[in-house]
Amino acid sequence: MGGLPWGLGWITAMFMHAGWDHILGNMLFLAIFGKNVEDAFGRLGYLFLYFCGGFVAAMMQTGMTLLFGTASDAQIPTLGASGAIAAVLGAYFVLYPKSRVLTVVLWFPVRIPAWLYLGGWFLYQFFEGNRSLVHPTGSGGSGVAFFAHVGGFVFGVIAARVLVALGPRTLNHGVAVQRG
Repeated sequence: MGGLPWGLGWITAMFMHAGWDHILGNMLFLAIFGKNVEDAFGRLGYLFLYFCGGFVAAMMQTGMTLLFGTASDAQIPTLGASGAIAAVLGAYFVLYPKSRVLTVVLWFPVRIPAWLYLGGWFLYQFFEGNRSLVHPTGSGGSGVAFFAHVGGFVFGVIAARVLVALGPRTLNHGVAVQRG
């Protein structure tokens, strides 16, 4: 017995992290991609995207754990904002696919299109999550909730596509989003 009820726990878990590297990594991604997505969605829309993305991410990770994990896997807490931030990344992927992201390749800084960077990040999350299903001892102990990242990213993609389909007026109350 103890702890928060699940209905509240998934929210508080988004504000807890496993260590400094966890929170600093999350904040780095949020600092790079978050402002443009907030500009497109508006403050309340961004807040809605963030919390709904975190909820979908928690559901996806929980579902995969219950379907394919063990009883001991279900006892491991899921912490961090990574799933919610993955929703922001998914929205950025749709809204700003041609913008350039500064990254490091073989120790050299290079600028690559956001679709390539974020698409590669998503594929890594997807394949690592699936690898942990097939070989649970290989990566299951990594402590990374890969399916939370996958679920959040997919939610962000869908949310941004809906926003774009509704037209430029819905993008931050009339401020059009630069696409490219």
